[in-house]
Amino acid sequence: MTYRLFEGKEHASSYWKYRISPSDHLIQQVIDFLEKQKGGPYELAVDVGCGSGQGTVLLSKHFASVVGTDVSPAQIEMALQHAKEPNVTYRHCVAEELPFADGSVDLMTAMSAFHWFDRPRFLKEAHRVLKPRGCLALLNYTIDMELSHPDCCSQTLNDVCKEFYEALKPYRSPHLGVSSIELYREAYNSIPYPDKEWQECVWVKRPVPLSSYMGLVESFSSFQRLLREDPQKATELSRDICQKLMSVMRVTSEDTEVVLAVKYFYLLASKPQEA
Repeated sequence: MTYRLFEGKEHASSYWKYRISPSDHLIQQVIDFLEKQKGGPYELAVDVGCGSGQGTVLLSKHFASVVGTDVSPAQIEMALQHAKEPNVTYRHCVAEELPFADGSVDLMTAMSAFHWFDRPRFLKEAHRVLKPRGCLALLNYTIDMELSHPDCCSQTLNDVCKEFYEALKPYRSPHLGVSSIELYREAYNSIPYPDKEWQECVWVKRPVPLSSYMGLVESFSSFQRLLREDPQKATELSRDICQKLMSVMRVTSEDTEVVLAVKYFYLLASKPQEA
């Protein structure tokens, strides 16, 4: 079954505030693949494990209808609070049992969510609901994010970031294995479709306050586990890392702007015409 780790209202709120959604350029790469494999009209896109909906809304200008689904009522509630696009709706359901008819979906995406699913069951369900030549897009980013600031050495800054990530490793879910990218690579190899693509390095860069970077890492499942098990240790770790980062940058405010670089990877696959 789907691993359910992101369902609290506070966690859903932090998702909305801090998670980095794919860039328009990255979404366009997905649409270009769909265009090459199937072409229009683009009637229905489904974003599974949509969380608070940041990625879901990026699909709205490309499809007549977009549906975001998530196992967490709190995440769906957060997405609905920020819903503006009239062609985007949200449904509460598990990833492995989707409320869509056979052969009805043009594009199915999962953005930073597939690794939490029952992956074989989800891939079987995606095959069921996709139209012939419809496409599956599984996107995620690696934990080795990078910061830069004009007044300091980026290497020194990122050494502190690595210290943060290393401290969280013991709290990583065993469901994710050593590296989530390996789970996606395994999925890519297991999908029997002849038309598929694998891309391992697409950088998405955003200027953000340092506090937003801290909030992003604190929204990770590993930090949330530490927070549940030892709130004092989690708080002290976050405070110490933030102080070290500000010291390297020679600033005194968490509102100081940094450039956050996130490395995305993805797999794209097109269901055969006869399947």
